[in-house]
Amino acid sequence: MEMYNHGTIGRCNVIRQPKTRILLFLIVILLLISACKPVQRPAQPTSTSIETELLSETPAPTPIPPTAIPTEQPVRIWFDPALPEELLQGDLSGITEAYGVDLEESPFRLSFGQGDVLSDWVFALVAPFATVQDSVTVQELLYFWKRGESSAASELVMDQTAFSAFSSLYGQPEVDVKTLTSTELLTYCQANNAWAVIPFERITPQWKVIAVDDQSPLQKSFNPASYALLANISLSTSDAFQVEPETYQRIFDELHAVLPGTNRDPEKLTTVILTGVTALTRATAKEMEINGVLSPAQSVGEVLREADLAHVSNEVPFASDCPEPQWVQDVDLVFCSANKYINLLREIGTDVVELTGDHFRDWGPEAMLHTLEMYDAEGWRYYGGGKEIEAARAPLKLEHNGNKIAFIGCNAKAPGYATASETNPGAYHCDMDYMVSAIQELKAEGYMVIATFQHDEIYQWHPEPNMVEDFRKVAEAGATIVSGSQAHQPHIYEFWGDSFIHYGLGNLFFDQLGWYADSDKAFIDRHVFYDGRYLGVELLTAQFFNWSTPTWMTPETRAELLTRLFKYSQEQ
Repeated sequence: MEMYNHGTIGRCNVIRQPKTRILLFLIVILLLISACKPVQRPAQPTSTSIETELLSETPAPTPIPPTAIPTEQPVRIWFDPALPEELLQGDLSGITEAYGVDLEESPFRLSFGQGDVLSDWVFALVAPFATVQDSVTVQELLYFWKRGESSAASELVMDQTAFSAFSSLYGQPEVDVKTLTSTELLTYCQANNAWAVIPFERITPQWKVIAVDDQSPLQKSFNPASYALLANISLSTSDAFQVEPETYQRIFDELHAVLPGTNRDPEKLTTVILTGVTALTRATAKEMEINGVLSPAQSVGEVLREADLAHVSNEVPFASDCPEPQWVQDVDLVFCSANKYINLLREIGTDVVELTGDHFRDWGPEAMLHTLEMYDAEGWRYYGGGKEIEAARAPLKLEHNGNKIAFIGCNAKAPGYATASETNPGAYHCDMDYMVSAIQELKAEGYMVIATFQHDEIYQWHPEPNMVEDFRKVAEAGATIVSGSQAHQPHIYEFWGDSFIHYGLGNLFFDQLGWYADSDKAFIDRHVFYDGRYLGVELLTAQFFNWSTPTWMTPETRAELLTRLFKYSQEQ
């Protein structure tokens, strides 16, 4: 039994060894096979401690930088030294290497003339303000440019910007054209009976803009497409350089995004028309009854409606119980207007009503309040009078196309004409200390102030000394425009500091035909504001041939009136 058992055990040992080898062989094969399979991503650990351990054991991968996108490099652009300064106010640092590079070194050129247009620059033909002539034809202007000959002025001058622009339009002149700095032009023209061509943005009140083929950049009806003084500022390339189309387009687009498209944006323009006396009563009202309520507007209505802000100094209150008008009212001077006459003020496009007039109080407090209610219903704004004194003296603040304009006014006659008080409606009696202070505050707030007076009524061109004192006082306080609403005939104007003063305009709608030599004549002043600046005034002229209707003057009559105005004004 023992030998059997031993034998058995020995046999078993012999058999186990091959099996062990086979098993080891199979394990090796399996390991080799498993090494050829893709490694499966391990499940994400959920334990914070496990995350920390793995992060501490595994080095952080090195970040791979993003593919660099090549940036466009600034190029060399030659800027014509005559280009207007206002054109190059934007940031061009990312587009061009530097200003002042030589023409020969620059593949790109920005100048007046041929090329792809980046900006349209408007210029104006101007003369000293005291100039009678209003317009020229293109042919007359070109003859002036080419030959230096004109029936209106002795010489045509300009700065280098205008000279380059004009030369790009019409070629070089055959005679020498004097070029001056922009600051020298006005003084030179005033002293030498010369005219000038200037960029639109250089227009100031002491210039008169001369229309070319009836086109003036001061007017709302201005059409740049048909204007002879519109110059293109364009981008072009030099033949000495090869410029890829993509590069050219990029430079053009970048300049287009930075440079202004024009120096005259109609969305920055505001026109304000100031008028003289309106009194829809007596013979004026009688003719309105006969010819129609709207008949006085038949000549001037279209121009008044075109204004962005049309001002009317309506002296007479509306009253529901106003009696039938009479041709003559000798017994007293207590006036009223029928309610239906407001249609005339609506017809001319009234926006602002001045209430400083002598006769606003004539029909009593109820009529004044009734009149204010009528204006409120129309949406018209008013100043210089009101329901009580605080409202009456408060300035009227307006904003149009970015231009901040304020109206302020008062009655400078004896206190009886102006009845506004803490408890009573009426016109505001002038407190000159208040007027000065209020105008200074308005100017500090950025408003261009229009100050108007109901002052002494005199039938002569020259104002009385007390008028001059008051008008100049508010001008010195900072009023941009000072205008007299009381005059029944035209008065002189003057420039006082930075202000334009017109001491009296004459009647708009009132029955004084034939009363005095010039009571049939009147001015309607159209003032122009642009981008927060006052550019100046166009003096429109009217004449009466009946008791109610102002009619635009003929060229001959207008020239005679302007000649007298300039003569009398220079005598002041």
